[in-house]
Amino acid sequence: MHMADALLSPSTATVMYAASATAAGLSVRQLRKENDPKKLPVMAVSAAMIFAGQMINYTIPGTGSSGHLCGGMLLSALLGPQAGFLAMIAVLTIQCLFFADGGLMALGANIWNMAFYGCFVGYYLIWRPLQRSNLFQRRTSHAGQRACIILASVLGCVLTLQLGALSVTVETLASGITELPFAAFAGLMLPIHLAIGLVEGLITSAVLLFIYEARPELLMDIGTSDDNHAKLSLRGVIASLAVITALTGGVLSLYASGNPDGLEWALFGNAEAGYAENMGLDEENFGRQSAVSDTASAIQESTSFLPDYAFKDSDAAAGTSVSGLAGSAIVAGVCVLIGAAAGLMRKRAAQERA
Repeated sequence: MHMADALLSPSTATVMYAASATAAGLSVRQLRKENDPKKLPVMAVSAAMIFAGQMINYTIPGTGSSGHLCGGMLLSALLGPQAGFLAMIAVLTIQCLFFADGGLMALGANIWNMAFYGCFVGYYLIWRPLQRSNLFQRRTSHAGQRACIILASVLGCVLTLQLGALSVTVETLASGITELPFAAFAGLMLPIHLAIGLVEGLITSAVLLFIYEARPELLMDIGTSDDNHAKLSLRGVIASLAVITALTGGVLSLYASGNPDGLEWALFGNAEAGYAENMGLDEENFGRQSAVSDTASAIQESTSFLPDYAFKDSDAAAGTSVSGLAGSAIVAGVCVLIGAAAGLMRKRAAQERA
């Protein structure tokens, strides 16, 4: 669902940057109040895992399209909405600057569409209410808690991807992209992202169930029972997630679907594979051009050392593996810096109070 700069006007892009920056500022303010030593390593490895997971496009049968994880629901279930949102910002910014995935002018919109809904709407509207309820008798039943995790994951991913897809269509409408009439564009975006969301929900629930069985106190709003059934140490969970990340980014990424993702499929179709053209836009010439988008593209071209997750001017498969491993490591490092900065601000605030 990464939007290109051509899908936005500079004014709409500015509004979306302002909205995402406001949410980020409030998240930083909240994060500096927290003092959980477990959160920093979990934040680093889970954000890296989302980066790697987003490289795996899975085919949506019968459509000619594919989808990939967004990850906001998963991160908010592990870290809480504020830390999850900041981790998602790290993922999307690294993708944009170093791998030319999504436009730089469109980064604010991509953060809003792919991170805000999953982290905040998914958490406060779906995850927390379900985990605090006694649905499936989850407070007394291990199986009931597992069922509640699955339900929250699927409902949350479906809802937040629908909101993200709808936002894309609203943003193009506000940008005056006349080639994309709202009703027709939404009629393509919403159904395909419903299917993508269902698959993401199942993947998210599988990861969260693994963490629940291994170290349940890592999940938000679940806590632990008297008969703590943790099977791994915190270090073991982090090591396991790190191995999953390395395998996903370094190996499984080589087998990602070649079909266009949901947004690209809605814009351009997949006629080469025998499917519909959908909106039928020209991939080389569509949307709006502006001096701002041209400048953003020039900056992005200079910063992206592995554009499209590949070596420049090379189709070698090693480029994909290197991209997955390098990107995951960079994201983890950025999250460590975010956590360290929050710790310094918290320490300074405590000194000022004293």
